[in-house]
Amino acid sequence: MDSILTSIKKLLGITEDYEHFDTDIIIGINSALSVLTQLGVGSTDGFSILDNNATWSDFIDDGSNLELVKSYIHLRVKLLFDPPSSSAVIESMNRMISEFEWRLMVTVDPIEI
Repeated sequence: MDSILTSIKKLLGITEDYEHFDTDIIIGINSALSVLTQLGVGSTDGFSILDNNATWSDFIDDGSNLELVKSYIHLRVKLLFDPPSSSAVIESMNRMISEFEWRLMVTVDPIEI
């Protein structure tokens, strides 16, 4: 499951072969990738996907908090594509997104003590 689109679809509960929502999901993924680029994660030139050919290793090196990046993008896309009906769940997801952003920024630009 190296494809960015395929893995995010799986996390959303959508099978790989069901392509009806691919455009919506790709837009959400690209929005999250744009935020990550602004945070300093990935290439400074930016990164976006067009289909299921883009892989996680195309965006970020293995071991560079890759799992945190996957979780972050999943939460961002989930809130855009299929938000929960409970405001408490939405608030919880927003807090997790904020924590992930902070952790990724610290990883990219660590504070020297």
